[in-house]
Amino acid sequence: MTGVGFWALIIVATLTSFATAWAVGANSNSPPFAPAIGANAVSTMRAAFLIGVLAALGALTQGGAISETVGAALIDNVQITSLAATAGLLTATGFMAFGVYTGYPVPAAFATTGAMVGVGLSLGGDPAIDTYRRITIFWALVPVVSGGLAYLTATILRREDIPETVGVPLLAAIVGGIIANIQLSVIPSPAGQSQSSIAEVVSRQVESPAIGTLDTVVVIVTLAVAAVSFQFIRRRTQASVDSGIRTFLILLGSVVAFSSGGSQVGLATGPLENLYRIELGLPSILLLALGATGILAGAWMGAPKLLQATSREYAQLGVRRSIAALVPGFIIAQLAITLGIPISFNNIIISGVIGGGLAGGSAGVSRRKIGVTIAFWLITLVSSVGIGFGLYKVLAAGLGG
Repeated sequence: MTGVGFWALIIVATLTSFATAWAVGANSNSPPFAPAIGANAVSTMRAAFLIGVLAALGALTQGGAISETVGAALIDNVQITSLAATAGLLTATGFMAFGVYTGYPVPAAFATTGAMVGVGLSLGGDPAIDTYRRITIFWALVPVVSGGLAYLTATILRREDIPETVGVPLLAAIVGGIIANIQLSVIPSPAGQSQSSIAEVVSRQVESPAIGTLDTVVVIVTLAVAAVSFQFIRRRTQASVDSGIRTFLILLGSVVAFSSGGSQVGLATGPLENLYRIELGLPSILLLALGATGILAGAWMGAPKLLQATSREYAQLGVRRSIAALVPGFIIAQLAITLGIPISFNNIIISGVIGGGLAGGSAGVSRRKIGVTIAFWLITLVSSVGIGFGLYKVLAAGLGG
């Protein structure tokens, strides 16, 4: 391929990655603020603005691990070329665009993972069985864990012997403790580490004895942040239960939106990892910045439509079941980021909604809708592999290999 052709492909691949990030921002980052909109705690346009900013920040500070998995760990013995990346991104973007314009939540992780496996096989690569096993186990556990945690959370919130001035602040304490330990690339790290948490940074500044494998300072910082979170929401709920719950919904939506950016940006940037980092020698932060910008644009331009649709559903759920759906979403998203596993955020949230619904009986939980949703997810995964495989073959033939 000539130099002009090579750079033309780079431009096309970059624009396609941006389009994929736009679709992710419009399609996959909306659920976190839908409960707050349904509870009239924030307007649709303000929510779309916050989603864009927070998800973009999450993409910049937490998106590296999943980006590397999508770009290098799904296929063995072959490097993803710029043409293959373009074919994979076009396939995934097509699925996500369908979701944006129909209002149906397409699982971005399924579409992108399937597409990149398809183009990798089309390149002549070998299946990365170990990676598939890890991803499959994680995906299979998501509905069980998310639904189970949501069921437990909703049950606690419904108990008459646990007042909401205690139950809601306890959830805030759990979220606060996790926030103290999430890994961020912008925090200074020691040699050999790419990310650190707030608790780890404080621990490095203070010498203290360890208890077994536990760092006592990390534990103290975690408990301190949890206590501050508990007290803040407790005071809000004591002044007004409704006001306190709405405040927690907005804060919870914010951290979940941040996590969604970190867990989803790799779906857009991963296919370009080899091209940018190896062939062009560019830093990873530049690629993540491209994805973050696309997510920001997608959230601002495309999210309001999906927010209006999903907020109506969350309004029917009620604020307590909405909280029960979002808390597991935050926990699972951060675990996926830590493990570098691409996930479907819609899968997590929908599973949480179902689990929260079951806590109040079967009302509001349609078995038919659950079955159709699962079937659509599987169809997306399988068909994206085939389409990615075929599209790369067509493009390669049309460009003379």
